[in-house]
Amino acid sequence: MVTRIDSIINWSTGTGWGNNEEQYYTDRNKNIRIENGKLIIEAHQEYFHGSNYTSSRIKTNGSWKYGRFEIKAKLPCGRGTWSALWALPTDWVYGNWPKSGEIDIVEHVGFNEGEIVGSLHTIAKAGNLYGTGQQGTIKIPNACKEFNNYILEWNENEINVLVNNKSFFKYSKKNQPWQRWPFDQRFHLLFNIAVGGWWGGAKGVDDDVFPTQMEIDYVRVYTQK
Repeated sequence: MVTRIDSIINWSTGTGWGNNEEQYYTDRNKNIRIENGKLIIEAHQEYFHGSNYTSSRIKTNGSWKYGRFEIKAKLPCGRGTWSALWALPTDWVYGNWPKSGEIDIVEHVGFNEGEIVGSLHTIAKAGNLYGTGQQGTIKIPNACKEFNNYILEWNENEINVLVNNKSFFKYSKKNQPWQRWPFDQRFHLLFNIAVGGWWGGAKGVDDDVFPTQMEIDYVRVYTQK
C-alpha cells in the first residue's frame, strides 16, 4: 500500500546555472505562475540582466528519501530548449556535485523532440552518460502536445524511471559503493526550462519558438506503507 505524503508542496525559485546555458532565471510572473490550476514555466527571448533569454527554475522545499514521484507534465517544444524534471541531494552528504548524485527523471532537448532521457549522475560516471548503464531513453511523440505522467520509483535497492507506467530505465544498487550509489540520502525536486547550453544548444537556438512553456498539472509523492 502506498500513501501520498505531499499534501502541501512549498516552492522556491533560484537564478543562474551552468552548462553554458543562455537563460536568466527569474521569479517574475511572466516566467513562472499558476494558471488554471497548472504550474507554468515559460521561457522568453528577451534581453535581461546580460542574457538574451529568460526562464525559471523551481524547486521543492520538501525533501524525500525513497518513494514514488509522479509529475504530470507537457514539455516545451523548439530547437534550443532544454527542459528537465529532476532531483538533487538536499544535504550533500558525500560532497559537491557529482559526488552526492543527481537523478534526472526527464531531460528533453527541443532539437530531438519526443525523446525522453532519464539519467543518474555519480562521481563514478558523470557528464555524458551514453552507454554507461546510468541512462535510458524512450520515445514519447506527443510529449510537447499532451500531458504525460513521468514517474520515479526509488527505494534502497533500485531506481526505476517510467512514463505512463512504462519503465524505460532501471539502475540497481547491488553491492556497489557510495561512489556508484549515493542515492541513500534525501533529495528534492526541480523543474526548469534552460535555453541553449552544451546539449540543448548543440544545434543552435531558434528564436521563433519563443515564448514556450512547460505545463505541470500535478506533482505527487507517495511512500510505501
